[in-house]
Formats: sequence, structure tokens, C-alpha cells
Amino acid sequence: MNSDGGNSMSETAKRYIDEYFGQTDITELVRTYGSPLYVYQEALLRRRCREMQQLVQGVPFAAHYSVKANTNLELLRIARDEGLHADAMSPGEILALEAAGYDADAIFFIPNNISRDELRFAADRGILISVDSLDQLDLLGSVQPGGRVSLRLNLGIGAGHHEKVITAGDDTKFGITEAQLDQAQAIARQYQLTITGLNQHIGSLFMEPAPYLAAAERLLSAARCFPDLEMIDFGGGFGIPYHKMAGEARLDLAALGSRLSEMAKRFASTWPRPLMFMTEPGRYIAAEAGLLIGTVHAVKQNGPRIYVGTDIGFNVLARPMLYDAWHDLLVIRRGRLLPQTGLETVTVTGNICESGDQIAADRPLPELRCDDLVVVLDAGAYGYSMSSNYNQRLRPAEVLLPESGRPRLIRRRDTYDDLLRGMLFPVESDPAD
Repeated sequence: MNSDGGNSMSETAKRYIDEYFGQTDITELVRTYGSPLYVYQEALLRRRCREMQQLVQGVPFAAHYSVKANTNLELLRIARDEGLHADAMSPGEILALEAAGYDADAIFFIPNNISRDELRFAADRGILISVDSLDQLDLLGSVQPGGRVSLRLNLGIGAGHHEKVITAGDDTKFGITEAQLDQAQAIARQYQLTITGLNQHIGSLFMEPAPYLAAAERLLSAARCFPDLEMIDFGGGFGIPYHKMAGEARLDLAALGSRLSEMAKRFASTWPRPLMFMTEPGRYIAAEAGLLIGTVHAVKQNGPRIYVGTDIGFNVLARPMLYDAWHDLLVIRRGRLLPQTGLETVTVTGNICESGDQIAADRPLPELRCDDLVVVLDAGAYGYSMSSNYNQRLRPAEVLLPESGRPRLIRRRDTYDDLLRGMLFPVESDPAD
């Protein structure tokens, strides 16, 4: 990298760290709460909530935070405070939303392949349920005949940053296809279910609006076949620039919102009853508000590669291993951000007993040493929520940087007692018996 490029990236990195942390001492955060550590900035989270709230204009509209991205109760409370409704994928997520103060009418349940008991869990609470197969529609009809239902449609358009997160199209498990719509309506009539909603989700992390808008047009066209509709959910998947240090452009949310608003207003003007339009952002709300800090514990050269060993295993951040996902990395040494100059190509790994346990492969970074801190950017979505205790390792703490006041612990670090909780040990018989 030439010196001008390195200096430019150094300035970008310094500006990012200064704006994110302000007067907060990064080293002191790790000393207090342990490493690795998830950190969230309240102001940025609220900003992203407000941007999504304003996406569609001129018609009734609700942005539903897709809580699978991050289910920390404090973040859910902030999203609710900003007026966002929420999507849940499981009874556990419904319970988290209730604990954060969400009412049933602000929750939309969008599961797939679930049991009768889980359907009843949501139905008994009066929560609108989406089904994405004919079998699930039949099962819901037997659970709450005469109730309301939303259909998740798969109308053939998919998009996403990796094949594992494309959720519509010919080769995916999700959704009721256009060819199945007549059967779906017949099943609904059999159980006197009213189809009050249509929803879709084409995939995750799109940075160009064209596929999303094309899918929205197709959904509105299909909606003409459902005269009782009260809600249309265009889905989520809104991307964020993970390559920040290289100057990646943001998704043009204003242009997307303008087009979506025009489409919604045109459709609503011909509909005989009030109609709510929805989106379901997850990543866009939480990703940039969060980052992950880990510690370097070993540096070595094996064959052609320099390996930097950290405590950020894929049990803590799974996205790089699952999706070859990119996260920008910054390096802190004794409280100081290292400049993006004098770089060497390294592979940054975790502490899990798997060769695929890598955060970044063949990445140009400042020369790293033991005890340096590695800051992983844009880790607020699908970070902690996908973490695990694999290798019997502890999940990290989560800390909030509030708009005013001191950093606050919002989830404690696991303890070793947590690892054994729930396990049942056989009772040894007394030899005297």
C-alpha cells in the first residue's frame, strides 16, 4: 500500500475510533469487563432506528426490528423507545420482546418449520403469525381455526452476500411459491382463516436496491389476489458497508425509500381498506452500533503465513467462518490506535480447535504483538446472537456506551458454573446398599 493510501486509511480509522468511543478508554473497558468484549454505542443504534422509521413516507408504515440480529434486552428497549415494532423467529425471541416491554400487537412472528406447541405459544398471545409452507398453514388452521394469518411468499427473486443467506428463489427452504397460492387459499378457507398479511424476505446484505424493489413490485402484484389484506411486509436484508476503511459506499437508503414510498402509495390508493406497510431490518439497525474487542495471545509463522492468535474464536463471532464474511480490523496497543502503515499480511485466528477458526485470512495489518487489542468493526448484528459455548468456552460480556454517562454492563460474561448449568449427573449408588 502506498503511503497516501495508508495515511488516508489511518485518518479514517482514527476518526472512527474517536467518534465511536469519545472519551472512553478502550483498554480500561477490557480491563474491567474482560476479553473478548462486545461494545454497543447507543447514539448510533438510535440513529439507525430513526433512519429506518423514516424509510417509507405517505402511507401507514412500521419498521419491524428483526431481533435475531441481536436480542440483548437493552438494545430491544432502545428500539422500542424509538418506535420500532419487532419480528420474532421463536418463542424465546417473543419472551425477550415481552421482557423489553413490547405488546403483542407490535410483534410479528415469522418462524419456519415449527411445532404445534410453538404456534400455540404465539396464537395464545394474540400475535400475528406468518407461515411459509402449506403444511404449516394447515397446522396453524388446526391450532386457531377462524384466526388471522400472514403468508410468507417466495416469488422467485433472491439476493444476498452469500448463498447461505439468500432466502428466496428456486433453491431455498423459505416461502410459499406462486404456484401454491390457490392451495394456500383453499387451506385458509377450510379453517376459516383470514389472510390479513403477506410478507417476504429475499436475502441478507444487499447494497443495490434493484432486487429489493423488483421483489416488492412482485409482492404487490400478488397481493391483488388477497382481498382481506391489512398488512404487506416487504422484508429486510438492508446492507451496511463492512469495508469502511476502504471507503465502501453506503446503501442509498433515500433513493430506495423514495421508490418504495411511490409503490406503496400507488397500491394503497386502489385498496378498499386501511393498509399497513412494513419492513424488517435487522443488520441495518444493530451491526454498526456494535463492535468486538479481543486480545492477541500469540504470533507465529507456520509455513508461508504469519498467524495472529486471539481470544476471538468462532464461538464468539461466527460470521467469518460461516460466510467468509469481512469485518474491518483495527489494532490498539497500550491505548493507542496503530496507524495503517508498515503493514504485513497476516491471518488472524481464534482459540477454537478448528482450522477454520479465522477472523481474517491474509489481511494486511500493522505488525501485531502479544497483548495488542484487536477491534472488530460492525459486529453488532449476528455476533453475540450467534455465539456459543463450543469447546466449553465462555461467552463474552456486553457493554453499552450510553448517550450520556459511563459505560454500562448490559450482559455479564459467562461463568464456569454457567457451562455446567442444566447438566444432570448420575447419582452414584452407596456401596453399602
